[in-house]
Amino acid sequence: MATTTAALASPAARSDRRLIGSGLLFGAGIAASVIDLLIFHLVLQWHHFYDLSTLEVALAADGLFHAVAWGMTVAGLFLLADAGRRGGIAWTRWWGAVLAGLGGFQILDAGILHKLLGLHQIRYDVDLLPYDLAWFGGSAIALAVGLVILWRTRTRE
Repeated sequence: MATTTAALASPAARSDRRLIGSGLLFGAGIAASVIDLLIFHLVLQWHHFYDLSTLEVALAADGLFHAVAWGMTVAGLFLLADAGRRGGIAWTRWWGAVLAGLGGFQILDAGILHKLLGLHQIRYDVDLLPYDLAWFGGSAIALAVGLVILWRTRTRE
């Protein structure tokens, strides 16, 4: 009978993975729903999730994106509640995971959706270089800070 790595992991290691997963999902969800959707799609109206068709299709795509983003956010909160129920929350470690999730999502969004697939750009009819530098730079800083916090707060068994 084969045993999985998860079955061999200690309860503390499983709880830590839950906490990290919670922060990553919550951070990615906040990046998608608040930073990208709320600010860039709705308030500034710079782009939509899918800008290669009609406005109706773009708005429908925004709605689906919004649902997925809030799903990630809520899933992260459920995992956080479960981690707390199982023995407490290392808040500094969780915030490190949140920053890593936020920065990681923004890098994937900019790199894959903006540049590789071309579904939309940050903004149209402007020189994109300053926007790309700010987007990638801010995202890389959030990701790096989050990873440093996670590295510094790790426990060794």
